[in-house]
Amino acid sequence: MADQKSSDLNPTARLAALRTELSATGLDGFVVPHADEHQNEFLPPRAERLAWLTGFSGSAGMAIILADQAAVFVDGRYTLQVRNQVDGDLYSFHHLIEQPATDWVAENLSAGAKLGYDPWLHGVRGVDRLRQACEKAGAELVAVEANPLDAVWSDQPAPPQTPVVPHELRFAGRASAEKRAELAQQLADIETAAVVLTQPDSIAWLLNVRGNDVSHTPLPLSFAILNADATVDWFVDPAKTSDDLIAHLGNGVVQHAPEALGAALDKLGSAGARVQACPDTAASWVFDRLAAAGADIRRAADPVTLPKAIKNDTELDGTRAAHRRDGAALTRFLAWLAANAPGGDITEIGAVEKLAEIRGAGDLFRELSFDTISGAGSNGAIVHYRVTPETDRKLGIGELYLVDSGAQYLDGTTDVTRTVAIGAPDPEMRDRFTRVLKGHIAIALARFPAGTTGGQLDSLARQFLWQSGLDYDHGTGHGVGSYLGVHEGPHRISKAGSVQALKPGMIVSNEPGYYKEGAYGIRIENLVAVVPVDGIAGAERETLGFETLTLAPLDPACIEISLLSESERDWLNAYQARVMAEIGPLVDDATRDWLADVTQPL
Repeated sequence: MADQKSSDLNPTARLAALRTELSATGLDGFVVPHADEHQNEFLPPRAERLAWLTGFSGSAGMAIILADQAAVFVDGRYTLQVRNQVDGDLYSFHHLIEQPATDWVAENLSAGAKLGYDPWLHGVRGVDRLRQACEKAGAELVAVEANPLDAVWSDQPAPPQTPVVPHELRFAGRASAEKRAELAQQLADIETAAVVLTQPDSIAWLLNVRGNDVSHTPLPLSFAILNADATVDWFVDPAKTSDDLIAHLGNGVVQHAPEALGAALDKLGSAGARVQACPDTAASWVFDRLAAAGADIRRAADPVTLPKAIKNDTELDGTRAAHRRDGAALTRFLAWLAANAPGGDITEIGAVEKLAEIRGAGDLFRELSFDTISGAGSNGAIVHYRVTPETDRKLGIGELYLVDSGAQYLDGTTDVTRTVAIGAPDPEMRDRFTRVLKGHIAIALARFPAGTTGGQLDSLARQFLWQSGLDYDHGTGHGVGSYLGVHEGPHRISKAGSVQALKPGMIVSNEPGYYKEGAYGIRIENLVAVVPVDGIAGAERETLGFETLTLAPLDPACIEISLLSESERDWLNAYQARVMAEIGPLVDDATRDWLADVTQPL
């Protein structure tokens, strides 16, 4: 290893090196999650341990390495991708939900064995479940001080050190001091001295700062402690900050080096303080440290998550403006695609590059909000497909092309999926597309009483697929941030359920789909905002609905008009007309002519 970079090792050699290290440290196995110390979805290169070890590049997954076998666990979005990226001779493949890692541990770990885990990379509840699984096997779960995978990853990237910058009030809508005072009062009301914040997007929102430590999300990686007196102890690399930033933060925020977090938790614990931390998002290490120091630990949700999700008027106006500009960029791309793809020379990568070029020229654009999903034909059936030079293919005549993309603008975050036909789609494609569209319209038109959760709405999107014995293996909607994460809690629309009621100001995606393995994929995604609905005759309760934010045309060639009801056709025609009215003035003449044609009433 000393004479060879770990990046030069093939997957077999990497797995062997990790097993050798585990044996040397007295461990019989080790858990490798897709996670960093903050439980981020998008990770800095240093934290891409699962990808380095196995080759799997998805945003959710886990590997468990034993001396004689190894397994990779992914959710339904990645069941095809994992088989393409990971060596099946080295790893067995399992569904995270249907075949949980904890069940596998209980069945495969030997009695007396020691299974290691890095407490920085797991939440406390996940650790509890792993411990119970080990106990079933008669084995022991062991927290490690140093991650053994890091020991064999000799050229592991350094931690990111990009500058932290202020997020201006004209985009944030509320001053940091106001946010801190409101949340501090909530702590005081429940006699809690402090809350430990470990999610970088919570800290970014609370302090009105942004950064660039991870791809696609403007986050500075840091930790914070919000105290009941509204002051904040912020644990961030001082190399990332500046005098202007310190002035922006004011006297209520005290900066510390990241390594000082442990001592700060010890101080709270030694005082017997009541300290809140989120068991779903904070690393197990935080709870271990607080408990060892004697703190009175209150397990509760991150108090920033809900107010961050409820966008204020400034943030909503900003995201509307961002979606108009983004819609114009996507429309220019779709017009270019319609003109050029039938020639047979456009590839998935070429389409990604063209869309990025168009988006990148937009006002207030900062970066893409995730790697664009560009799937032609059978690649579109891979829900979170990421095109590579090895998988790149041309957009073929008679195929469906799925493009799921988005951007980060200073005033908002976008995420939109369109499925278009290259040439003429066959009757089955039109049928499936229209069933997905009917589900999308059902969500867009939904009216529901205050207190309704996204889980209660999810079946509205699936009902037309269910009627034909079809479904899709992902949620119907996820929350979206305001120049923050493209995936944001606590709300969602999912048959997996959610305890969080939808509230006015929340932004959520509306994205039903259908995927025929080996053939094609369909997804229609707009972002919508939860809004009050007034003027309903006889209404006895506060009623909510959705305002559609995304503005980009839907491909009429994919629609089987006979399957649409009158109200569905009315919605579709009104939406297409709105796209023409709002996006038409923002694009060039050729694009406008194309847009006028595809948005004709059906």
